[in-house]
Amino acid sequence: MSTPLADTTNPDLGLLYAVNGLAKRSPEWLDHLVSWIGEYGILIGLALLGLVGWLQARRRPDAPVAVAGLLWAPLATAIAELANLPIAAIVDRPRPFVDHTGLDVLVEGKAGTHSFVSDHSTMSMGIAVGLFLVNRKLGWIAGGLALLQGFCRMYMGVHYPTDVIGGFALATAVVLLLAPIAMAVLVPLCHALSRTAVAPLIRAPRGGPRPRGGRRRGDARGAVRADEQPPESDLAA
Repeated sequence: MSTPLADTTNPDLGLLYAVNGLAKRSPEWLDHLVSWIGEYGILIGLALLGLVGWLQARRRPDAPVAVAGLLWAPLATAIAELANLPIAAIVDRPRPFVDHTGLDVLVEGKAGTHSFVSDHSTMSMGIAVGLFLVNRKLGWIAGGLALLQGFCRMYMGVHYPTDVIGGFALATAVVLLLAPIAMAVLVPLCHALSRTAVAPLIRAPRGGPRPRGGRRRGDARGAVRADEQPPESDLAA
């Protein structure tokens, strides 16, 4: 038996019908496109953004710190998904099309699964917030994709607006609240890995040949040794 949360408020249900109503008035090819984007496409796009972020992080002066921040994004998302398991079981909210007729459901196989909170919304916002902590530009793009993800889930008729908001809130809370503890572990780990055979995964190899001979006497003052690391900057670029 579902909890009272299944009896959604009128604004919640009204917004769902308004967004899902677009699917009824749209051509079939657009419904298929939105369904693919909402189910797979946005997650693929976020993975590609993460790849771009990693390539950029390896070239930063504080590469081990930046790469540690990028590692935290998927790890935090996984933790948020695990946290959602008991939440979904306790709330026990059925999918909107179970209790309400007239919705155009664009994806099959969702009956019998929990609606609150939205897993897709949790994953997309978790990656977006994690990226934002490391790279503001990529984070803003990922945040836009996360919002689009929430819209798509309502367009597809598989989530209430509050399911989407709950997923956003859960992911944001996990990423931000646990970040200090995670970085206290991941930063030393990445520093240690940067001195091993997997160092290219943490710090991009420095290009160009080394200068021949010793330094001139006039260059000694203020010169920086090759093995010295510049001071670490703020995590977000």
